[in-house]
Amino acid sequence: MDRLDELQVFLAILDAGSMSAAAQKLRRSPSAVTRSLATLEERVGLRLFERSTRRLTATSEGLRLAEQARRLLADYEGAISEHDAAVPRGLLRVTAPMVFGRRHVAPIVTRFLMRYPEIQVELVLGDRNMDLIENGIDVALRIGPLDSSGLVARRVGEVRRMTLASPAYLAQHGEPATPEDLGGHELILGTAVRGLAEWRYRTGEREHIVRFTPRLRLNDIEGVLNAARAGFGIAQALSYQAAPDLQAGSLVRLLSAYEPEALPVHLVFPSARHMALRVRAFVDFAVEELGQLPLIRQA
Repeated sequence: MDRLDELQVFLAILDAGSMSAAAQKLRRSPSAVTRSLATLEERVGLRLFERSTRRLTATSEGLRLAEQARRLLADYEGAISEHDAAVPRGLLRVTAPMVFGRRHVAPIVTRFLMRYPEIQVELVLGDRNMDLIENGIDVALRIGPLDSSGLVARRVGEVRRMTLASPAYLAQHGEPATPEDLGGHELILGTAVRGLAEWRYRTGEREHIVRFTPRLRLNDIEGVLNAARAGFGIAQALSYQAAPDLQAGSLVRLLSAYEPEALPVHLVFPSARHMALRVRAFVDFAVEELGQLPLIRQA
């Protein structure tokens, strides 16, 4: 077996957490993956994983080898790609939140494909943050604070969490002047979480926490906005989600002086070192395109 392939199998086992999962990811038989690991451990003379009935855990030697292996494979891929670096080509996998992706990332992807005819893009939309390495994602758009996952990030803007109501609702029930006034209103909760809900606001260093028990809960933002447009009550949504309604006047922004800090918007990717040309081309293109969106530059 090719020795670089042994390292790829080793990293697949480490990332997947088991031989069977790695075999499925690599589309190989479990026995082939097991043999590859055994050959590598014999070659280096070290135990790379501690085995249990449920999961493999990398030893300290295994973790050190993994770091070196990732660097080596990245160098190899970079060296190979340099021979074909004139034209970006190949499959690019991108993920983004559902609404933002549908409204803004999908058009960017379309324009990108028109510029680079030898690239194919798979755009995966969903509101759950996917593990980039485990799912083979090249670039992700993330909204909100980033965790310490080691991913490389480029900030492209920010969005705000807004409080909204229809003009008809406000005409009937009046407009709240402070977060504390929300206690006398019908509030629509955009989550499926049970029990007491809360919305958070801020003025300077003071935090305002509004706790309530909603009569209407939805786990879909379009449902939340529909209920607010219909005049049922007051809702919250991110600025990019509410932008069409605010522009059309079907919803009104409330309590803007009390809104919490803006949420950052980033493009994230596994590594900036020896990045594939198609990935670098898309990141540069998307950063420029996203930077021109007023809804994330001036949220």
